[in-house]
Amino acid sequence: MSKDQESNQKVLEVEKTTPIKEIEDSSSTTTDNESLVEELEPDLKDIPRVVRDVVTLEDDPISLKEIFTVRYVILSIIFIVPGAFIDTMNSYRTTSAAYSIFFVQIASHYVGKWLSRVLPKKSIGFGKYKILLNDGKEHTIKHTAMIVLTASSGATGSLGLNSLSLSEIYYNQKVNPAVALFFMWSIVFLGYSYAGIARNFLIYDPQYTFPSALMQVNLFNTQKKSDDDIGNGNKLMKVFFWVIIGVTIYHFLPEYVMPLLTSISIICYCGSRNYKATFLGSGLGGAGILTLTGDWANITSSIMINPYFIQVIQFIAYVIAAWILIPSVKFGNLSNFKAGLMSNSLFLSNGTKYPYTSILTPDFQLNETKYEELGPVRMGAQRCWNMFFDFAAYVSGFVWVVLFGYKSLSKSFGKIKASFKSNGSLFQQYNDRLNKRQSVYKDVPLYWFAILFGSCFITLLVIFATDSLFMPWWCLFVALAFGVVIVTPLCWLYALTNFQLPIGTFNELIYGYMIQTRSKRHPAGATVYGALAGDLFYRCQYILNDQKIGHYMQLPPKAVFISQIFGEILGVPINYAAFKWVVSSKKQYLDGTLKDPSNIWTGQSISSYQTTAIQYVVLGPARMFKLYPVLPYGFLVGALAPVLFFTLHKLFPKSFLKFRLWNTTVFFSTMANFYGNISTGYLSQFIGGTITMFYFYRYKHLTWKKYNYLLAAAIDTGYNLAVLLIFIIFASGKSIPMPHWWGNNAVSVERCFAYAEADS
Repeated sequence: MSKDQESNQKVLEVEKTTPIKEIEDSSSTTTDNESLVEELEPDLKDIPRVVRDVVTLEDDPISLKEIFTVRYVILSIIFIVPGAFIDTMNSYRTTSAAYSIFFVQIASHYVGKWLSRVLPKKSIGFGKYKILLNDGKEHTIKHTAMIVLTASSGATGSLGLNSLSLSEIYYNQKVNPAVALFFMWSIVFLGYSYAGIARNFLIYDPQYTFPSALMQVNLFNTQKKSDDDIGNGNKLMKVFFWVIIGVTIYHFLPEYVMPLLTSISIICYCGSRNYKATFLGSGLGGAGILTLTGDWANITSSIMINPYFIQVIQFIAYVIAAWILIPSVKFGNLSNFKAGLMSNSLFLSNGTKYPYTSILTPDFQLNETKYEELGPVRMGAQRCWNMFFDFAAYVSGFVWVVLFGYKSLSKSFGKIKASFKSNGSLFQQYNDRLNKRQSVYKDVPLYWFAILFGSCFITLLVIFATDSLFMPWWCLFVALAFGVVIVTPLCWLYALTNFQLPIGTFNELIYGYMIQTRSKRHPAGATVYGALAGDLFYRCQYILNDQKIGHYMQLPPKAVFISQIFGEILGVPINYAAFKWVVSSKKQYLDGTLKDPSNIWTGQSISSYQTTAIQYVVLGPARMFKLYPVLPYGFLVGALAPVLFFTLHKLFPKSFLKFRLWNTTVFFSTMANFYGNISTGYLSQFIGGTITMFYFYRYKHLTWKKYNYLLAAAIDTGYNLAVLLIFIIFASGKSIPMPHWWGNNAVSVERCFAYAEADS
């Protein structure tokens, strides 16, 4: 017996003799039981309680050969293709919800069990190159977990489509399909390769919980209990399916029959016909004060995942931005420029939309004469403070990590050095039970990440050096350098709080400064750079989240890595196909030629990218900062705010205000949200989050532990199923609009008539 097997056996023996579950279940809040658990089991003391509540600390090791079967390939294709298409399509819509990975989790498990019974037990192929169709072994929850991790990698959208969309929708320029596909693959895999840096800090250390990963693991373990015919597991699965059915049926109301439920404006519903009142109360284009929602798309499962202090910060920021600043501009003297408050577009000084095409030469450069004739480009006040706080959030993210995360990250760095010196894996540097379990597997070698990086780097260098896309080749080096700096600090924030910091605006600002001296610069270059630099973080975050799921589920790290690569190889061509379909069928809505009557195909995100491209590439940051000199001070605010809270935390470490939790990065980033078409849902989110992550987590912990993540997954799945059914029934063939009635008013679905009539 090897040392690893011996260690594993000892852990099993300890688990069998210690009733940890009974100890923890005897009380939901007392710290005495926590101390008792840690005293009886020293290898549990470093694992946070929320992880012990969810993760099953038992294991049955599985080999790579058992994972990568024909069944795995078939199920991966089945669930990646629709997910990649739907996620891409949704990126052009005003409102949408992500393709439910929980649907994949449930469906793939049962389909996998069925395939394990019906597939013939024989090999196919030639000579020694044969594949076993069915090994005859039962489909387990670990097989399902691998399919889900593959789907979560491939059944997503792609940032690379932003530049392709911009060039085709606004500039009628098409990119070669091969270049487009290899560009999209490369930016994703570069992000995966950068995970080789951050994973050493964040995956092994048990203090980094990755809250969204816990929700999926909770459902996996419930499924496993049900498979093992454990009564409680079967009950929970019944609850899960009944909730899916109920949510699916209900969401035919807000999504189709009664869109009034999407934005329940208390002010408008009370019958006000005053323009000012209805603007304040409207959640669809107004300030959304006291507006509630009955649509899960506007609430999301974040209320059951994000730590409560994050939700409090976000709600405070929302109230300031939407309930205070927007009315102050609209009806007060906060800004002299009143136009464009609820728009991402650019404007002339008289408030009309800026005819940006008229200031472009045939090769998309700035026509200086025409620009001087039209005058400077103006932005709506909301977009101005969005940019200010966007800059603040970016800098705050780094400063906050340095001040509050230095100790934990330096400790992790020490363990990384120790693992290199001992020529061992990082699993062996931690003494918690999860890492002991994972030590039976071989870790992913660092050179795998290096090979991935090298191949993607060469591919992108060739693309840019041959002018096949819209960015100079040397900007690639700048983007990669920034990626090295940002990836660990921002992933650290995500690993602790489930908060993802949007970083696009800053990247595009940097690009604008870099290319201003070039005689020719294509506006779409900003989105190329933004996609490249952004995916280094976003994809790194995705792969780390999935690797943490693999860590919790005790899956081979190599298998998780391979599954993520395979998923994206399948997903990217589907992303591209969906993009071509949307542009060919909805282009007139997306470019503003026609107005979509349903207000769904607005292309709001693409419009925002176009605005940014004109500002940063065509006009240049210098002109923007000259007109709005306060914007650069966002960087200063972002640098100083964390210092203030760190100082308060050091001066008053035991204060009931808990200054260490008031994360300025989360606050600034929420202030940078654009509350244009949709400002409803945030009050409902806060109420829901208070119930789930405060009341139930603190005072009804056993109930929370049993149902919270399970219900979050069920509601997400039910909502997505409803949207899919509505599309199939009412929109896939001949469009069947819902007749107008009291709950679907033709003038204003939320019945804010005075505002809607004035706006039209």
